Amino acid sequence: MSRILITGATGQVGQELVRSLAPIGDVIACDRTRLNLAAPDTLKQTICELQPDVIVNAAAYTAVDKAEQEPELANTINGMAPKILAECCKETGASLIHISTDYVFDGTKNTPYLETDTPNPVGAYAKSKHLGEVGIQDVLGDRPNQFMILRTAWVYGVYGTGNFVKTMLRVGSSREELRVVMDQIGSPTWAADLAGAIAGFTVRALNASTTAPAAPIGGIYHVTNTGVISWYDFAVAIFEEAEALGYPLTVQRVVPITTDEYPLPAPRPAYSVLSGKKTAALLGDSLPYWRQSLRRMLADLQAAVPAHS
Repeated sequence: MSRILITGATGQVGQELVRSLAPIGDVIACDRTRLNLAAPDTLKQTICELQPDVIVNAAAYTAVDKAEQEPELANTINGMAPKILAECCKETGASLIHISTDYVFDGTKNTPYLETDTPNPVGAYAKSKHLGEVGIQDVLGDRPNQFMILRTAWVYGVYGTGNFVKTMLRVGSSREELRVVMDQIGSPTWAADLAGAIAGFTVRALNASTTAPAAPIGGIYHVTNTGVISWYDFAVAIFEEAEALGYPLTVQRVVPITTDEYPLPAPRPAYSVLSGKKTAALLGDSLPYWRQSLRRMLADLQAAVPAHS
């Protein structure tokens, strides 16, 4: 049975990956105590001992605003460590599937970003994630079937505490009015759908390692739920769907505001829509429409409370 190593296995995507990848192979679920990307000099020895056939890198420094004060740590985890993972794969023949982000783009475009569009990261977090992409391609660029960089956006899920949906549910249960940015546009992505797509990528990576595909399958892919919405409209939808399911809510009004009215240390892309056509062509279908997945996530969360609250 193939061995699949997951980094960041206790995160909101990592926990979904443990479930989605279990039918495919022997899953080695690593949290930071076993595989710490903040200590990149320890990675090679651990990976050599574990001998995976595929590494799925779901670990990342994701504190976008805090990265402005900790750029070196962000660069270590998001930039240096993925390159070292790629070097391990080059030495062992394993495949690398790396999760990246819409933040590698500056958000000034007004049509969906393609995998071939030139990145222009703004802010410490964005630059660190782009550094990781570049490092992987520097190491494995001549082995087009051995790596996949999967950019995603606006991820939320049942697990973890810091995602937008859970934040809205928390504040919406105690406040009557919320102010939410309406001039940032993107595609909310359910962690379970993302993990399911990664399972599809993993199968193809394993097949490519044994039988050369007719065309290279590696490279960069964009993976999000379908549909486009603002943070404001997403918040409204969260409360509508949550109310229908009987969630206890206090919120009465959601007020749209501009990004300038809610300043944060790190800049956010105004337009984060990623084209999923390349992913759909490889996997045979697009990810579900964002609202369908939101409804399913809220039902799963409701069933899981208090286990994942």
